[in-house]
Amino acid sequence: MPACATKAHAGSPSVAEGPVRMKILLVEDDAATTAYLVRGLREHGHVVDHAAGGRDGLFLAGNEPYDVLVVDRMLPGLDGLGIVKALRAARVQTPALFLTTLAGIDDRVAGLEAGGDDYLVKPFAFSELLARLNALARRPPLTDSPSILSVADLEMDLPSRTVTRAGRRIELQPKEFQILEFLLRNQGRVVTRTMLLEKVWDFHFDPRTNIVETHMTRLRAKLDRGAARSLIETVRGAGYTIRAAD
Repeated sequence: MPACATKAHAGSPSVAEGPVRMKILLVEDDAATTAYLVRGLREHGHVVDHAAGGRDGLFLAGNEPYDVLVVDRMLPGLDGLGIVKALRAARVQTPALFLTTLAGIDDRVAGLEAGGDDYLVKPFAFSELLARLNALARRPPLTDSPSILSVADLEMDLPSRTVTRAGRRIELQPKEFQILEFLLRNQGRVVTRTMLLEKVWDFHFDPRTNIVETHMTRLRAKLDRGAARSLIETVRGAGYTIRAAD
């Protein structure tokens, strides 16, 4: 292992039992980090391709099938956010893990808002990186998910990102769309405020704001305009649920 990699990363690669076999694209411009990760991942039986620049990484990720992407945030040519945004715009849904020194909450939120699936800050333990990659690889493909979600007279078309109620088109902001999608995927179940903070905002702490309540109020107003009943119900002391009428 390169000397500087020893300083940069806590832990060292060691072969684990029963790993998930993956084809991985690593987009990283630091030579020591690249050597460390490529060696460790290949020791675990994974196939690893490497790109040192953002544009090369985007080309490979857009033209080759990978199980998971490991993308540095700060890259020459095109940064990591730009890579993942471009892939998502092209409907390439390969899971992407950002690997970066940018550790602030705003940085993490930006990465996830860009379409990233996970975020790991340097220095990191190789065992944690491997566990996160295995978890991403075990996720069911998005193509297995329904393309249309509906309840009562409300319909959400995921590929076109459109929402209609009784044939009326409803324009939603990105967070409103995510809240509604999460509610529809959990139709009939109670969705708590904490669940929404984690799934929609990726906050694993209480921000001590009314961010959920504010977005929920706006979403309800848009969905219920001109309708006979509200689809989203507040479950006192628990959270929210969406369901068809009894």
